[in-house]
Parts: sequence; C-alpha cells; structure tokens
Amino acid sequence: MTMLGNQIKKPSYVLSITLFFLMLAGIIGGIYYATLQIDYVWRWYRVPQYFLFHDKMEVKSEIEGDVSSISVSGKQTMITVKDTDQEESYVVTDGTLLVDEGDRIYPGDTLAFQKKWKAGILMQGLWLTLKVSFIAIIFGILIGLFGGLARISANPALRWSAITYVELIRGSPLLVQIFIWYFVLGTLINTILAKQNMWQVPPLWFGVAALACFTGAYVAEIVRAGIQSIHRGQSEASRSLGMTYVQCMVHVILPQAFRRIIPPLAGQFISLIKDSSLLGIIAIRELTKATREVVTTSLQPFELWFVCAILYLVLTFTFSMFLQYLERRTLSQ
Repeated sequence: MTMLGNQIKKPSYVLSITLFFLMLAGIIGGIYYATLQIDYVWRWYRVPQYFLFHDKMEVKSEIEGDVSSISVSGKQTMITVKDTDQEESYVVTDGTLLVDEGDRIYPGDTLAFQKKWKAGILMQGLWLTLKVSFIAIIFGILIGLFGGLARISANPALRWSAITYVELIRGSPLLVQIFIWYFVLGTLINTILAKQNMWQVPPLWFGVAALACFTGAYVAEIVRAGIQSIHRGQSEASRSLGMTYVQCMVHVILPQAFRRIIPPLAGQFISLIKDSSLLGIIAIRELTKATREVVTTSLQPFELWFVCAILYLVLTFTFSMFLQYLERRTLSQ
C-alpha cells in the first residue's frame, strides 16, 4: 500500500494515467465521430431485449366445456373450464383474459395471454459458449494429462502415439479440424448409428470434441514441460523410498508441476474460450453466431459487435482472475 501511495504521488505516474484516459477518450470519440459521418443511428436501448425479454404466451384450453368460474388472487387468475364429466383449471399470472364466465370453450381455444420472462438470443449464445468451453476444458485437461505422461513414457508405442497426436493437431488449423469432426467423422458416426436405429450425435458434441482434442494437444506439451522441469533427483529419491512410478507422479512430481504450469494453462484455456467462436460454422449458436443472427435481423452491427466483444472480455478476464487466485493459493501452500 505504501509503495502504491508513493507511486501515485509521483507526477510521472499521474501524467501517465491522465494520458491513458485521454487516449481512451480519444478512441471512443473518434469512433463516435466516424459514425456521425455515415449517419449511423445508435440504438443502445434495443440491446437489452436480446438478453432478456417478456414473451407473450397463449393459455389454451385442453377440453370442451363452459367457463364455470374466474377467481383472482393477487396477480394470479384461475380460470376453471367445466363440462359434465371433466374439469380443468388454468392459472394465469399477470396476464390478459380473453373469456368471461359462462363462455363456451372448445379444445385449442385461447383463454388468456400471459407474459413470461425468457432468455434472449444473446443470453442463450453466452450460456452455450460457457457450456461448450467448460466441457472442452475438462476433456482437454484429461487428454492433455494422459498425452503429457505418454510423451515422457519409456514405452515407444505410447511415446510415438502421443508425438503423432500432438504434431497432427498442432500442425493443422482448428477450423479444418472442426470441419473434419463435423463433416467427415460426424457423417460416418451418425450414418452408422442411423443404420442401427440408434440415437444420433448432435453437432454440439462434435464441436466439443474438436475443441477438446485441439486443446488437449497443447496441454500435453505444457504438462510434459512441467514434469520435465522438476529435478530428476526427486523422482530418483521417490523410487529409492519404494514408491512406484504412479505413486511418484501422483504424490511428488505432478503437484509441483501443476504449480508451474498454471500460467500457460490459463493462456491456453482463455484461447479456447475465444476459439469456441468458430463453432458457428457447424450450426452451433454460440455467442458469435447469435450476434451475427441478431445483426442480420436488427441492422445494429456497431452496438451488437461491441457488446459481443465486451462479453468475451468479461468471460476471459473473469477466468484469468480465477486462475491467478488459484495460482496464488497453490504457491502459498
């Protein structure tokens, strides 16, 4: 705190902060001025509806009968439709009634409209991005851990298999790998499953597989480097104490290696979150694809692409802060 206070008192520090904010204001002002030259109309007030909106839902009757009673309790209204041999009640919350007591109702008739909060397309895309990234990170860690151990294995089959996997994945673009998973492997797998009258795999899981395999190759190299950074004497000392290879790795080597590989792992996982934006090409409506669809229908490219960029920034920054906290905690133990 004292060092920070001394820095703030220095004129050079204050000048640097002032220049930073002036530069930031200049960039924002320049963008705004440029939009004025093309007569662009900003409509920020329309953005929230793509996150959360009120949807008008129809409450329809399932039976034929008469409206026997309409009772109101606070914001809830109960409509009872009764016939000679059956009776149904429908609860409408904060809605608009279209019937009165005594009206004759038939199956499929609309009794009322009620509003219900629903997630907008951007919220759905954000959630799908989080879901895909989380699952891909979990599988990427597992693949990378086994791949890293195989890279340093004394077994030639394991070692060369891991090397081949890593080089193939790192030597081709992620976009091409997504195409292979979806159009080649996906077609083959789903065709075989369809012939067996079995459940087919949705595109989402081929996207997750592509991201997990891509990330797993880089995690494998990070794990390998982390293990090899631990002095060999620790492994030899563990074996001399009677530990098996697995016990040595689990209790001695991997805990130390984990502390060292957290920073590169953080960078890799942040890249994975951003790489998930490529899944829109295989009809997965993640955040970027959802933004494209909204831009097409609303004709608001500036606001929506800025919002999309900010959402990715929030995701990656939050994840980065979490990993930094995890790193500090592991170092303090």
